[in-house]
Amino acid sequence: MRRARRAAVRWDMANEYVGERVRVEVGGEVMGAYLARPSAPGRYPGVVVAHQLFGVTADVRGIADRLAGQGRVAIAPEFHHRSGAGIELPVTDEGRARGFALMRELSRDGVVSDMSAAMSYLRARGEVRAVTGVLGVSLGGHLAYLAAARLAVPVTLVLYAGWLTGTEIPVSTPEPTVELTGGITGRLVYVVGEQDPVVPPADRRVIADRLVAEGVSHDLVVVPGAGHAFLAEGTAGYSPAAAEFTWALIERELADADSQRTDG
Repeated sequence: MRRARRAAVRWDMANEYVGERVRVEVGGEVMGAYLARPSAPGRYPGVVVAHQLFGVTADVRGIADRLAGQGRVAIAPEFHHRSGAGIELPVTDEGRARGFALMRELSRDGVVSDMSAAMSYLRARGEVRAVTGVLGVSLGGHLAYLAAARLAVPVTLVLYAGWLTGTEIPVSTPEPTVELTGGITGRLVYVVGEQDPVVPPADRRVIADRLVAEGVSHDLVVVPGAGHAFLAEGTAGYSPAAAEFTWALIERELADADSQRTDG
């Protein structure tokens, strides 16, 4: 486990991009998703973006857009699609309550199927040369960790994911998701705010110890002074300094994965 150091990083959106709604087939059903891609012709690495409780909201689309601006094709699937199409909840007490209810309707097998379908969708697109990563925030971080344990993901970026060490939610049953760590074959980077109440120090230690015990290539980064959801621009939890540091880390990790995976 290591603490993050502040760094002054320049972010350069080098690519113009386009965003669109797409439909992904999952076991005979249709899952909606938001896709952001560079507008210039070419072949680019693909990334899956996993949303928090509230669905594919503006801040999640913003993450996909930023990745597209960096020269990637990013897809943000609607993991709540079995409960309803196009769910996008407000970040309010009412929206949070509905989000918790929807979270309890997710199943482990359903999430893995959705992740696999999203990755297959990217691979089938002509402009995608390889799927190199999964990035998840909050609940989506948990889903990303699960995907890393069940699917071949070169690098998984897990941001402030809760409930990994217990069985409080269906997607972390029958055993806690952290117990699946031995199935991770790629690199995993876990980033959490120092003051995040959702992921207390005891949970961080359990996650770090398990990653070490299973020999997973990883980093567990604690961002000083940051709370929960610090990457969620436009929300109360957003922290520009923590977000800047984390975006630099994301870009570095994805670039490393991109360089190692150039085949389709």
